[in-house]
Amino acid sequence: RGLATRRPLRRRARGMLPLKKLHEVFLRLVLLPVGGAAKPKASEVLSQHLLQRGLPHWTSFCIKYSAVRNDQFGLSNFNWEVKGTNYHILRTGCFPFIKYHCSRAPRQDLAMQNRFFTTLKIINLGIPTLLYGIGSWFLASVTETVHTPYGPVTVYFLNKEDENAMY
Repeated sequence: RGLATRRPLRRRARGMLPLKKLHEVFLRLVLLPVGGAAKPKASEVLSQHLLQRGLPHWTSFCIKYSAVRNDQFGLSNFNWEVKGTNYHILRTGCFPFIKYHCSRAPRQDLAMQNRFFTTLKIINLGIPTLLYGIGSWFLASVTETVHTPYGPVTVYFLNKEDENAMY
């Protein structure tokens, strides 16, 4: 079953390869990386954040592109399992951040929603997500440190979240 759910993602990932390469070049030019310090994958920060929060019902946060390796490019809506707990993840690149909205929910097929959101972002040339990122840059007032094997990573929140809140 695991392979059956991964194959479509791999096929789609190959189709998005030129777009991913263009995105990586853009980020290298804009962020002008200094030094070669190893960075955690965005997916590792996602998992660690959920674990540090005690597998909350929901959370919504941003990670700076410059702090992570973007290993979830092309994924907009997907399942993510951490220690047996499944989350529905809404994810978007909103430069200078990657934005995650995570809701604890049973696993389900999100392939159609993922295609819809990804297509929508391509059609509108990412302009709304860029504006969202710029707005987040000004409005992110709460931070938290996520500890990874590569060192600490700061995650940003647009508002303080109530621990154990259902919504």
